[in-house]
Amino acid sequence: MTTPRKHDNEGAEASAPASKSWAELLASPVEPTTIETLKARIRHHYELASEYYYSLWGEHIHHGYFLTPTDTKEVAQIHLIELLLQRSRLEKGSTVLDVGCGIGGTSRYLASKHDCHVTGITISGKQVEMATKLTRDVSSHTDETVPGEPIKLGNGSARFVELDAETMGEFFTDQSGFDCVWITEAMSHLPDKALFFRNASKLLREGGKL
Repeated sequence: MTTPRKHDNEGAEASAPASKSWAELLASPVEPTTIETLKARIRHHYELASEYYYSLWGEHIHHGYFLTPTDTKEVAQIHLIELLLQRSRLEKGSTVLDVGCGIGGTSRYLASKHDCHVTGITISGKQVEMATKLTRDVSSHTDETVPGEPIKLGNGSARFVELDAETMGEFFTDQSGFDCVWITEAMSHLPDKALFFRNASKLLREGGKL
């Protein structure tokens, strides 16, 4: 009588360790996420998703302030900017640092509608590229501008810089400061919030607004 052959994987199955239970998995130590790893993930997210966000939300990658049931998201987004302008009493022609500027929607609005001179910063090079192109597209000045230099919008201007917001205190050392540091829905991305406020205080002129 022929002895049945043992399948090759039977021994492996017999020696394989038992699967961990959910309780054991949850109790297992998790490798800590470093600040640099977190920033890299945020950068990578916006490198991949910014064009999609633009197709979904338009040029303002932030929520809106709906005043009536018929307000569109675009109208509500402008309402939110106007609300912040009213609350801050930001003067026309102010110099503004737009932290976490996304693809530049707020920067362009402040420049074109409020005559501000805006520097927008974002950790994403893709967003700088998109913000610069969108701003050039609506600028009445067709001259080619040097990357990172201001683009004129009416009586105001906007420029965009790829920059980690936590380094802004050391980056902007060649100017006399800003009248306003503006941040909308980007604070959650800043690991060290106390550092952000220290940098903002450092960069604001006396009497400046945050």
